Amino acid sequence: MADISTFVGRAVVGSECMTWGTYSDAASAGTGEIDTKLHTCTKLFLQPYGAAVATNASTIDETFPLAGSAVTICCDADQAGLWVAFGDAFA
Repeated sequence: MADISTFVGRAVVGSECMTWGTYSDAASAGTGEIDTKLHTCTKLFLQPYGAAVATNASTIDETFPLAGSAVTICCDADQAGLWVAFGDAFA
């Protein structure tokens, strides 16, 4: 997998910047990157969704805070979901 995410929106929440979008892996299970569009990402939340129950939870393969906007996640094949990220500034 490569870039598996779609950017939907952004907002300022208190003293942090928030971005959100969707992710999906229609191919095989593995890792891919979510482009948070943040200068530094301090938190990322994943919420799988779909017609069937997710067999395994999507996981984040990074240590926070993370400089840059690319966050690597691991998910099962055909898994989709929503992501929400928080950081210090929009990239």
